[in-house]
Amino acid sequence: MSQDLDPRPSQWTFLTNHARVLVQIARDPGLRVRDIAARCLLTERAVQRIIADLEHAGYLTHTRTGRTNLYRIRSGAPLRHPADAGPTVDDLLAALNRHAPDATAD
Repeated sequence: MSQDLDPRPSQWTFLTNHARVLVQIARDPGLRVRDIAARCLLTERAVQRIIADLEHAGYLTHTRTGRTNLYRIRSGAPLRHPADAGPTVDDLLAALNRHAPDATAD
């Protein structure tokens, strides 16, 4: 029996907003909050809260360079959920960035 994808809109997605923000930072560690928000379809305030969450949990740090922040993702950090034990944030980002759209195609 063949199962087609349900054409009806749904409320769930595969990635959390935290994952989306982390992917954008991995692609460009010097990206402005405004640009992250635009790419993730979030508000700047939401992105600021997510970045604070990621920093508080130890997944992300930032260094102030002039008027901008340069973000650094902690290498080898484990995924948070016990069911995701094993792979690291680096593994997740590598999988998500494997087929990343060309940034110059804007």
